[in-house]
Order: sequence, then C-alpha cells, then structure tokens
Amino acid sequence: MSDASIHSQAQENEASFGDYFALLKPRVMSLVVFTALVGLLAAPGGVHPVIAFCAILFIAVGGGASGALNMWYDSDIDQVMSRTKSRPIPSGKVTREEAFAIGLTLSVMAVVMLGLATNWVAAGLLAFTIFFYVVIYTMWLKRWTPQNIVIGGAAGAFPPMIGWAAVTGGISVESVLMFTLIFMWTPPHFWALCLFMKSDYKDAGVPMLHVTHGRAVTRNHILVYTLILAAVAVGMAFTSVGGLIYLVTAIVMNAMFVLGAISIWRRSDEACAADNHKVEKRFFGFSLMYLFLHFGAILAEAALAPYGLGGW
Repeated sequence: MSDASIHSQAQENEASFGDYFALLKPRVMSLVVFTALVGLLAAPGGVHPVIAFCAILFIAVGGGASGALNMWYDSDIDQVMSRTKSRPIPSGKVTREEAFAIGLTLSVMAVVMLGLATNWVAAGLLAFTIFFYVVIYTMWLKRWTPQNIVIGGAAGAFPPMIGWAAVTGGISVESVLMFTLIFMWTPPHFWALCLFMKSDYKDAGVPMLHVTHGRAVTRNHILVYTLILAAVAVGMAFTSVGGLIYLVTAIVMNAMFVLGAISIWRRSDEACAADNHKVEKRFFGFSLMYLFLHFGAILAEAALAPYGLGGW
C-alpha cells in the first residue's frame, strides 16, 4: 500500500466535528430541548431570559452527554444493528475512550452549571436523569428485561420536570403529569418501531418485548399503554397548564392515536408482511407528531395566558 493510499485512508477515518456532535444524539436532544423549554415556560412565576437560555442550554448538554455515554457502552450492540452501525464508534470515526471522556466531562459540566445558573433541585434532577439513562437503563435494564423501554422511558420524560424546577425550584402535579405523558408515550412509540425493525434487536441480543414474547403480545401492550396514555393526556387539560386549546388538541390526537393502536392490535403477522408494516410505520410517524402537538398546545396556553386567553 502506497503512502498516498495510507494517508487517504487515515483521512477517511478521521473524525469531524459532525461525528463528535453525532455522539450527542442530536435528534433525541431536540426533543429534550423542546419539552424542557415547554416545562420552563409553562411554570408559574417566570424567569429572566438569560437564565432561561442557560437552563435550556445546560439541559441540552446534559441530554447530549447521556447520548455519548450510551454510545460508549452500547458500541458492541450498535455494530450489529443496521439502524446504528453507521454511528461514530462502530464506523471507526470516534473511539470508545473519546466518547466516554466527552460524555463524562459534559455530564459534570451540565449539572454544575445548571445548579449555578438556576437551582440545585433542577441540577439534581438533571444528574439523576443522566444516571438513570446511562446506568439504570443502558447498563442494566436494556440487556436484562423486555420491560426495558417501559422503565427506561423515564429518562426521556424528565426534561419538562427539570425545566419546571429551574423556574420554581420544586416539583408539582403539572410537572409530574408532563413527565407521565412522555413516560406513557414512550412504550407504544418505541414498540411500533420494533415491529418493523425485523431482526435487529434479536441479532444484537437485546430482549425487546417482540423478541421475548412475540409480536402479538407487543401489539396488546401497545394498545394498553395507548389507552392509559390517552387518559393522562386528556386529564392534564384540567390542570393549570391546560385549557381549551390543549383540551381540543388532546381529544383529537388521542382519538386518532387510540384508533391507530386498535388497527395495530387487530393485525396479523401475515398482514404486516403483506404491506411491509404500513400501519405500524404510520403509527410510529404519527407518534412523533403526537408528542410535539401536545407540548405545543401547552406552550400555546402559556403564551396566551398573560393576555387572559390561555387556560381556563
């Protein structure tokens, strides 16, 4: 091999800024930022814009740090799964040691800076979120139980609570309900994805529900969790963060979500194979819009409240 070809190969494997940024799971981070922002803006009392900006920035950094530590620990799984094998570590762009160092450094920085910028209740919740996602979910639950995504979903549900605590310094019924909305949404959202991911999780040795108990049981669970989710979502309309806008949004979106879950529940494996999981893919896509519109409605209520138009 010539010096030129060796140099060319080295350049191909050299990490770029985009590779390091990908460690932070930017798509997941965007959901963290949005829900945390809604929690912050919906909280009573308000906060100075500079403090609000700092709070969201450090919550985002903390979320990204969790992603980097998750990729560090799960690099063996990521090499096997088609959905993840192009990530920075499996592709050889970033080493496991680099990912660990970045994740740990950003975690400490995010927690300390959030505490200094807002309060230590918010910082404590952020620290617990990182710990829960990396240790409880990634290192333990993910490879141990088919209920991994149910319990582990709590990690993604904390951001609105952190945003709320950044303003109020505490926890309330409203922030707990925002947490519960995301917590109950995560299983049907993720299980719908699993239904059309073929053998990825089985090949990686991850005991997802459809691998351990079959697709029929997974469809049953999707329906049950969707029904509970609908009750939580509509019930939140009658709290201080709700109002007519949110109530209408919740009723329409949950009616559609439940109908989608029923459609999946009625399906057979043969029907899924025949149309390449068309119904499941549509349900998964709708689930992304579902969460965005619910939190968007909470944000709209908060934005209109100063003018006497939001809330009840």
